[in-house]
Amino acid sequence: MAAREHPPAARHLMHLLVLAARHGRLLLVAGLVAGLVLQDLAQAMRAWLPAMVAGLILISAFRIGHRQAMTSLAELPRLAGAVLAFQVAVPLAVALACLALGLAGTPLAVALTLMTAAPSVAGSPNLTVMAGGPPVPALRMVIVGTAVLPLTVIPAFLVSSGLGGPADLLYVSARLTAIILAAAGVAFWLRARLLPAPEARQVQAVDGASALLMAVMVVGLMSAAGPALTQEPARFFTWLGIAFAANFGLQLLAGRVLRGRDDRTPLAIIAGNRNIALFLVALPPEITTPILLFIGCYQVPMYLTPLLMRWYYR
Repeated sequence: MAAREHPPAARHLMHLLVLAARHGRLLLVAGLVAGLVLQDLAQAMRAWLPAMVAGLILISAFRIGHRQAMTSLAELPRLAGAVLAFQVAVPLAVALACLALGLAGTPLAVALTLMTAAPSVAGSPNLTVMAGGPPVPALRMVIVGTAVLPLTVIPAFLVSSGLGGPADLLYVSARLTAIILAAAGVAFWLRARLLPAPEARQVQAVDGASALLMAVMVVGLMSAAGPALTQEPARFFTWLGIAFAANFGLQLLAGRVLRGRDDRTPLAIIAGNRNIALFLVALPPEITTPILLFIGCYQVPMYLTPLLMRWYYR
């Protein structure tokens, strides 16, 4: 029996990761505060954002495993309506509204279009649990929504200004496909070899690793928010208000439309909380840099959803 025990270092690491999972909400809030206060660190971490986004995809796929992924894909017919509504209809409506209002190509239009075109954040199952809802529908939406993203972005991108032409769209789509497939493939292979039948504590440890990476990544995502807060507070609070309105507004709208459904809570949470940071690995800096302040501000309502929206879902 002694030979099968984990070494002390591994046991300590497991304990720390489990603690990180239990206190994930505090870690995320700490990351938000650090991103606002430690501005030099946030700027230094900005260059690593694409790698950290890819790392989050890998950790999420590792937690899910290929068996759960295949089970989730079996639910594709039921999920298709939600994915098409969230990732095609809503961003297309936003892009057309911006076009009609003469806002096409502005940072506001680009930010809202990319936000609504993005799939669910990888942490949506955790957000759902913290808000008192069932995590399985959220998990399935993460899998399916991320897998079909290279296809669902096409309609909104075609009618939007400021996101590049057809050739750029093909590049973005191909790059997203390659990143998602590579990260998921490596994760599924590692999961099958290292953790084919994980125990509850091991799953908690993986959740802890995800929470830690999210807390670290949000520091870099806040790289534009800290300087704006101190140097241009009016601009910062304007974008923060837009982020809250977009996030909570979509949650409230989806919650009303889905009233009475057993998957109301996870789907409504996903409606407002999207993985816009995923586009940082596929779009050029000239497109993403003008909206970095929105991306940073958007993390605030996302991480505060379990605290501020729990009353609504209960």
